[in-house]
Amino acid sequence: MRFFHSKIKIRHLATAFLLSALAGCSGESSAPVIKIGCAAPLTGDQAQLGLDLCRGLELAVAETNQQGEIIPGYKLEALLLDDQRNPAQAVNVAKKFVSDSDVMAVMGHFNSSCTKPASAIYYEARLTELTAGSTNPELSKQGFDTFFRVSATDDVQGPSGAKFAAHQLGLKKVFIIDDKTTYGKGLADEFKKEALKLGMTVLGHESITQGDKDFTPLLTRIKPLAPEFIYFGGIYPEGALLLRQARGLGIPIPFIGGDGIATLILVELASAPIAEGTYATMVGGDVEKIPAAKDFIAAFRARYGELGQWSAYSYDATNILIAAIRKAGVKNREAILKAMREIPSFTGITGEVKFNAIGDNEKQFIGVFQVQNGKLVYIGPAE
Repeated sequence: MRFFHSKIKIRHLATAFLLSALAGCSGESSAPVIKIGCAAPLTGDQAQLGLDLCRGLELAVAETNQQGEIIPGYKLEALLLDDQRNPAQAVNVAKKFVSDSDVMAVMGHFNSSCTKPASAIYYEARLTELTAGSTNPELSKQGFDTFFRVSATDDVQGPSGAKFAAHQLGLKKVFIIDDKTTYGKGLADEFKKEALKLGMTVLGHESITQGDKDFTPLLTRIKPLAPEFIYFGGIYPEGALLLRQARGLGIPIPFIGGDGIATLILVELASAPIAEGTYATMVGGDVEKIPAAKDFIAAFRARYGELGQWSAYSYDATNILIAAIRKAGVKNREAILKAMREIPSFTGITGEVKFNAIGDNEKQFIGVFQVQNGKLVYIGPAE
């Protein structure tokens, strides 16, 4: 266990050093630039998710600059800011982006609880925001015409998880746990609604708090209820602890969760034997098997190493923003927003993206991954 903690601390220290280096270099260039911001948790227990996102953006920006100026007289620049998965810090990050006159668009945030307050800041500033990871369906119903997303929404993902459990696994009795966040509770609530429609027995629905470490009292209460599986709406740090503590109490049943646990970091934190068999629904399918993604995967691995679960989606999201900037042809937030609204559809490495009137992607697909022999393996669509 000490090995894993040390490994994570080293990763976070390396992340902090990277951010410091980026901050130190951000103001050195005197050439006119257009910046695209990346807002995500870049330190703390969700840092890997944030790095996965921002690395996809960095790669898209680097490739664009290799092709020449994005519009005459301007190069593109990535600006990475850490929202620490904290809604208050997300507002601070949004204000920093807004106050920087070179920032013409933002890719972010990851957590829905961060995107919700930040999106109001972007709306007031007429700054285009495109999220690759925030899935709460209420985000697009706020009336902000500056908001877009490429990811599927929880009212699609949650029901898909319930259908998979019922139709493909034949499971009927579930206990639901969420982490109280906008994402986690929203996903769990959507799962629950569909589970009840499908005739499942919901033995209970309890909430935990992000950052808590001891879930044994809750799991001890769950054990005598004899659920056939546990559904978790939340992120991998708490998901891994739930898995470890459930197995320690002799609860061998499957865990199913959403895209917040669809990462190998879950396997690292829980250990491969304990995580074995865990299911996670995820926006989209297996990027590794998409022919159009071959060059992206090779370029990403050459630059960063292991491909992140969200990196392809942030890469596509960034390229959509780049297309809007090119279409606008000027360094002007309102013009770029107008161009974004006029993009009929975009075909990227993850498939087609088409925005509806409220900024949601009409082409939503949910796949299922399972931990098998320490790897996250795509097993098919969630249906």
